[in-house]
Amino acid sequence: MTSQLEAYRVSAYNTSKQSENKIHDDTVARRFGFSGGLVPGVDVMAYMLHQPVRKWGRDFLERGLIEARFVKPVYDGEIAEVTGRESGGVLTIEVESRGELCATGTASLPASAPSFSVADFSAVEPVAERMPVSPSSYEVDRWLGTIPRTWAGEAADEYLTDIREADAVYAQEGLGHPGLLQRVMNKVLVDNAVLGPWIHVGSRMQLLSAGKTGDEITARARVTGNYEKKGHRFVELDALVVANGKTPLAHCQHIAIYQPREHAAA
Repeated sequence: MTSQLEAYRVSAYNTSKQSENKIHDDTVARRFGFSGGLVPGVDVMAYMLHQPVRKWGRDFLERGLIEARFVKPVYDGEIAEVTGRESGGVLTIEVESRGELCATGTASLPASAPSFSVADFSAVEPVAERMPVSPSSYEVDRWLGTIPRTWAGEAADEYLTDIREADAVYAQEGLGHPGLLQRVMNKVLVDNAVLGPWIHVGSRMQLLSAGKTGDEITARARVTGNYEKKGHRFVELDALVVANGKTPLAHCQHIAIYQPREHAAA
């Protein structure tokens, strides 16, 4: 049996206009063939997470699985419509904006969270000095670490405002939004090299525990892919996102274009 969830509509917000990644800057993004700065993929994924959390509540935050691919940009100020359709226990999620399909994904609720040992994922410091990105920045099988991040109090509230999330479960239960874990996955790349414009294109995230506001979050990531495709350079990561140095929050696979080709018209 197939059931359709009520559509979720978000006025998209580009949280990274001032970031180091200039793919979120209108002028630079146009050089790469876009009509303006891109709303970060991690924030589009946060919009997508609304649907499975609406359906399964805290259970999803503790053991849910979500996969997402970003196929077209979502732009600042535009309406992003997130739809969910369940069949056989799998929720198919789509994001449309400007009449185009921008992201696709699936979510499900396993009977239990799989077990991961923190000891199986090497804890390393990010590089002492970031150098301009090159293929050697992300050598396959290399372990990469992140600077610890914490979102508490006003910072946690501001994040929920930025992603337009009004579900009461986060504030009422003092929980961190899982979109924050995706931000930390992006920081694996940023904390270990000086990048030019770059693009997050897809993620798989198996949640293992519900994070709390104020948790100190880090990622322990291994590079599993580094290759060229259609003129772009891609990197793939396999990581455990950890709270307070001991509690696994999520097992993540993350794909990004760390060196995109420029648009031919440029």
